[in-house]
Amino acid sequence: MPKETRDYEITFEWIHIAYSESSSFVETYGFAGNQGAINLEGVLIRPKNRSSKTLYVFMHPASTLQLLPVPREAAKYGAHVLCAGSRYARNDTAAILEKVILDLGAYISCAKVQWGYERVVLVGWSGGGSLSLFYQAEAENPTITHTPAGDLIDIKSATLIPADAVIFQAAHISRARLLLDIIDPSVRDELTPDERDEALDIYNPHNVNQPPYNPAFIKNYREAQLVRIRRITANVKEVLRMLKSRGTAEVERGFVTHRTLADPRFLDGSIDPNDRRVGWCYLGNPETANSGPVGLARFSTLRAWLSQWSIDDSNADGVACAQRIAAPLLVVENTADDAVPQPHAKEVFDAAGSSDKTFAVISGATHYYAGQPAQLRQVTELTRRWLTDRHMLDD
Repeated sequence: MPKETRDYEITFEWIHIAYSESSSFVETYGFAGNQGAINLEGVLIRPKNRSSKTLYVFMHPASTLQLLPVPREAAKYGAHVLCAGSRYARNDTAAILEKVILDLGAYISCAKVQWGYERVVLVGWSGGGSLSLFYQAEAENPTITHTPAGDLIDIKSATLIPADAVIFQAAHISRARLLLDIIDPSVRDELTPDERDEALDIYNPHNVNQPPYNPAFIKNYREAQLVRIRRITANVKEVLRMLKSRGTAEVERGFVTHRTLADPRFLDGSIDPNDRRVGWCYLGNPETANSGPVGLARFSTLRAWLSQWSIDDSNADGVACAQRIAAPLLVVENTADDAVPQPHAKEVFDAAGSSDKTFAVISGATHYYAGQPAQLRQVTELTRRWLTDRHMLDD
């Protein structure tokens, strides 16, 4: 079994990958995604003086992960780790997930063809979980020819290389499912966020519905969330149809979605109970984050909404994608996760088509493992043992 130690000094190497792609219009600011090429940046984190034939690949649709505890801890234990940034790194406003998996495929091809790694393990942490499942499903059996907005996207000709294993860690089912679970249904007018249904405003201290919430209120609340998502989606599709019908050079628009962090689970620990801190979330006070500038799906283009946030249109549903994969799968649930709803991990595991799949629980772990060295060590060792048992790590 590989040496389990935290003694390795780790090094960081900036990685640049570029590949050709034509686009009818520029959707990313700067040089990253125009001039006929996609430019990607990542960070390769490796233990000093330790080689490996296996590469862990972390990617998030909109974040760069090299500063987080999970990939760094893996490297301290001897793993080679790539934190791969998509073309939409740090700005998911225009992110098209079908294009993100093309970016991920470029990294994996480079890792196996140019860098000499024999095995690639997709470590899908947080928003990278559903992305990894989406990638693996399309790499094993490509089916997508168009984005949800109807734009051509040639996944099949991209010849994506499947990963050798997938890890779904502290991750949600999809961006669309997460938004559905947490969007504030009290908003009546998308252009006037103060126009609200007080009976559905869980942050209104005068609301007669207070935690612990009764089942009838939760049922009504969940139905209202779906109504709001579909209302936004219908408007997005109508604007896209209008723009296309004009036949002009105006083809896309951006818009704001207000109040997107109001899951009753934040305030009521009896709903899907686990060890999470009640009255708190990964962005701090949920009432503050609900209307703050960094809320989920706060800024979006029309196409990005359909690809990322529409529950009826997004192709990146983790449950559906998990059903389609055959690669070994490890699903890890953190019991004190303050970002991912408790049921998500088990739903993905139960749906997974892999004949080799494992479900593990890290008791007391929060989303980021911040200030939790014991839980971070536990999940790192768990991952190494799981991969070793499948002969995917060097002896």
